[in-house]
Amino acid sequence: MSRRDRAPIAAAFLVAGMLPAAAASAQDGPAVPPSMAQPGMQPAQAKAASQGLVGKLGNDTAWRAYRSRFITDQGRVVDTANGQISHSEGQGYGMLLAVAAGDRVSFERIWGWTRANLMVRGDELLAWRWSPDKRPAVGDMNNATDGDILVAWALTEAAEAWNEPSYRTAARRIAIEFGRKTILFRDPHGALLLPAVSGFSARERPDGPLVNLSYWIFPAFPRLALVAPEYDWAALTRSGLALLRKSRFGPSNLPTEWISAKDAPHPATGFPPLFSYNAIRIPLYLVWAGLVRPDDLAPFQALWSGSERERLPIVDTGDGRKVEWLTEAGYLGLSALVACALDGTPFPEDARGDIGNQNYYPATLSLLALTAARMRYPSCLKS
Repeated sequence: MSRRDRAPIAAAFLVAGMLPAAAASAQDGPAVPPSMAQPGMQPAQAKAASQGLVGKLGNDTAWRAYRSRFITDQGRVVDTANGQISHSEGQGYGMLLAVAAGDRVSFERIWGWTRANLMVRGDELLAWRWSPDKRPAVGDMNNATDGDILVAWALTEAAEAWNEPSYRTAARRIAIEFGRKTILFRDPHGALLLPAVSGFSARERPDGPLVNLSYWIFPAFPRLALVAPEYDWAALTRSGLALLRKSRFGPSNLPTEWISAKDAPHPATGFPPLFSYNAIRIPLYLVWAGLVRPDDLAPFQALWSGSERERLPIVDTGDGRKVEWLTEAGYLGLSALVACALDGTPFPEDARGDIGNQNYYPATLSLLALTAARMRYPSCLKS
């Protein structure tokens, strides 16, 4: 099995023959004011949710190596194992890490490239993919909602860190737009997050709406309330947790990448029933947000413990088989973060930010897990 896109908005639907031309508006009712405290948090964790991101990476050497390896002088974040493309996810992660490193110059460079090259749709959202060897470089004008969330969150953090009104304005515009177009606030499952404006709704797929639980970026939601308080961001946290608890498929009790939210959640039609590249981020976002109910993290802890600590498996949820292995060391930051949150296990040395010759995705996850640990569980990083 070959490596897959982490943002398969166009490719997956072209394969399935399901990519529609028309966009669907998702906002179907007014939101109510959010609460900064998310369900499931202890008081200390709720307080931590209001903390800013600036300076929390705490590893200048790792950031300099990451910046040198993956960020061009123009501010393009390069996915080195995926045809050297760039995507809204990567630009958002780069912006977040720049804030976490306290590097405003790099942040502005990444944001400038993003603004010039991905904000080309005619609304406030980002086209999801940019290819250096194609003309036009943006061949698919669909968005990826996780990329929009990451960029809006990063802009919110930058506005808070550096008191820059233009960042706050841009964050608000993006958040309002994806809230209007991709959040179904009145779905029977609670507030649902469509993965993109086009291709995932009940009007566009027989098994729609489709969701991807890794797009629920839990630590972003209370921060986005700072720029778009009219939306009920806490409702997204509630729905994400509820869906996760209903999406324990097969003997592994793991969610698939793509889930149908029509009736009871079940693996989406036309996609392999895999726990894979996208879904491995779910526990990262849970722990980062302080949502550490042991039962929610137990399937991930079970998968990543014991003999599997040196590599992470991709799992066929239908029968529980491990069908591929993620062997680059950066992925181990995820298992280290879960072990830290649940058991207080110290981060191993190879999960503390040394990206070496790794590719974009595992290196990024490594630094994100390190940042989350420093914000929530710094005791796990003591020597």
